[in-house]
Amino acid sequence: MGKMSFFKELWDFLKTRKKWWLLPIIIMLILLGLLIVFTEGSALAPFIYTLF
Repeated sequence: MGKMSFFKELWDFLKTRKKWWLLPIIIMLILLGLLIVFTEGSALAPFIYTLF
């Protein structure tokens, strides 16, 4: 019952319900979250926050 079970369950949901249009949205949300997490303590943070 870790993070991988969540992703497996999400993948099974997308596969059985044919909701392939959700995949790009999920990928973009994950990338945006990673961008915010990794730049939080860096010198690039003020420049990235001006994009939003």
